[in-house]
Amino acid sequence: MSTDHILAASLGYYLNPLVNVLLGRLFLGERLRPLQMVAVAVAAIGVAILIGDALDTLWVSVSLALSFGLYGLIRKITPVGSVPGLAIETTLLAPLSLGAVLWYAQAGTGGFGDDLTTSGLLIIAGAVTAIPLLMFATAARRMSYASLGFVQYIAPSIAFLLGVYVYGEPLSTTKLACFILIWASIAIFCADAIKTYRAAKV
Repeated sequence: MSTDHILAASLGYYLNPLVNVLLGRLFLGERLRPLQMVAVAVAAIGVAILIGDALDTLWVSVSLALSFGLYGLIRKITPVGSVPGLAIETTLLAPLSLGAVLWYAQAGTGGFGDDLTTSGLLIIAGAVTAIPLLMFATAARRMSYASLGFVQYIAPSIAFLLGVYVYGEPLSTTKLACFILIWASIAIFCADAIKTYRAAKV
């Protein structure tokens, strides 16, 4: 995967929470408190800084953010439990997935079935993917969509830290500024949540 594709994918992760806030407002009627609006504005500035380095692949990032945002919205408003919902999704996607596996196997570019280790890891990857999807579906039904969006900043932040401290990837000023602003927005959002929780207990 090229650097452009990696940046587009990471930008999609950073855009997704903002898309969640927008979808929550448009389709669920969710309203943001003043501090929450400040948090969203700070996060948007951080993402805008990163967008400057990814204008050529911006359509990929927006597509990723919109597709996952709409997926989460559907899971939130559909009256189906997380396990039955995932079973339905898997059933619908299974023929397409099987077709892709057969296509790549015939072309000689597939990884499944080449060796036991690779095949085993691919099978395990299915379970590793399914468990977070089940948890996401459960959270989507219990949390406001804006709050769920901000929780999703954890994933790209972990990827950012792994890239810098484990894999030794270079840290540009742009990425650092984006990271700082996003975590500042998370801190503001959490401060508002704590304030609201304490006020409700009084």
